[in-house]
Amino acid sequence: MTLPPFLNHEILGNSIGQYLLAGFILLVGAALRRLMSRLLSAILFRLTKRYTAGVTERELHDLLIQPLSVLLLLATLYLAFGVLRYPLPPDAVPGVEPWPKVAMLRVFLLGIILTVTWVVLRLVDFALLVVQRRNELRQTATATRLDSQFLPFAKDLLKVLVIIIGVLVVLGEVFNVNVTALIGGLGIGGLAVAFAAKESLENLIASFTIFLDQPFGVGDLVTAGDVSGTVEKIGFRSTRLRTAEKSYVTVPNKSMIDKPLDNLSLRTSRRVGFTLVFDQKTTSAQLHAIIAGSIAAMQAHPLVTQDVQMKFNALTPAGREVTVQYFVDTTSYDEYLDVKEDLNYRLVEMVEQHGGVFAGAPVVAPPTKP
Repeated sequence: MTLPPFLNHEILGNSIGQYLLAGFILLVGAALRRLMSRLLSAILFRLTKRYTAGVTERELHDLLIQPLSVLLLLATLYLAFGVLRYPLPPDAVPGVEPWPKVAMLRVFLLGIILTVTWVVLRLVDFALLVVQRRNELRQTATATRLDSQFLPFAKDLLKVLVIIIGVLVVLGEVFNVNVTALIGGLGIGGLAVAFAAKESLENLIASFTIFLDQPFGVGDLVTAGDVSGTVEKIGFRSTRLRTAEKSYVTVPNKSMIDKPLDNLSLRTSRRVGFTLVFDQKTTSAQLHAIIAGSIAAMQAHPLVTQDVQMKFNALTPAGREVTVQYFVDTTSYDEYLDVKEDLNYRLVEMVEQHGGVFAGAPVVAPPTKP
């Protein structure tokens, strides 16, 4: 089969036929890259299906479809421009590639390395998702607590390692840097780097301390210094807390371990303590009856521990002070408030039942008979 003569006509060192072939490769690659990306991710899922319990094929597609599409697009560009010859300028030196061609090849290589790094990062996300789902299937509280703390940390650690390797490959392959000598030179400048990154290194070491010692975990309510909140994430450098005001506070890991830390979630019970001040007209008999009845009411509550204290503590010009203290057997703040409210009502009812009057309360005279 003979080609039409016009296809052999050359423009900038390439025939029209070569340009048409390159354009055809680009069109086919652009049209099929989405389909090929799905095919590649489907093949990967089939190969790893026995190890990916709890993870769907759709989730793998969502993670890989975009980076694989970019990688296939770059491969298509390489094939398309591979059929073309780069036009040499008149002053070109034989055997030496012109600098525009070298620059284009290095930009292309940079894109390939960055895209491959992107794919590997998504594979790290997929691997950690598989581990998380497998542990959720075990449904053990200890595993869930450990995983919620360790998995995000391991994910960040692996991603940092992948990015470092990617940067070293870029330096070596794209910029022709002697990576071995660079790593060796880091030993000389390591002291200076350590001083410059002192805070970051301290926080990194603190993150390992938090993981190994486990003074708190994700989901715990903690107080560190002046900050209180629920732990939502433990990262490389910092711990994220959700405060009672629903604000999102980032605390350096070093601050979480070098200050007294109160893990409120590990309390066995919550303390309630306050003082009641009665009017001077409240008699001792009324006080005895109010205290005895209130203690019985508090001890009868199913969520109140038996170490209930209610004492006639002091006589002051303001009135007769009675201190109240008890512990609610719960770690839930909402349940703690419910118990506290219920017992406050009972204490008020007991005072009203025995005719006691709080200091400062207006005295209502009984209605007179007409």
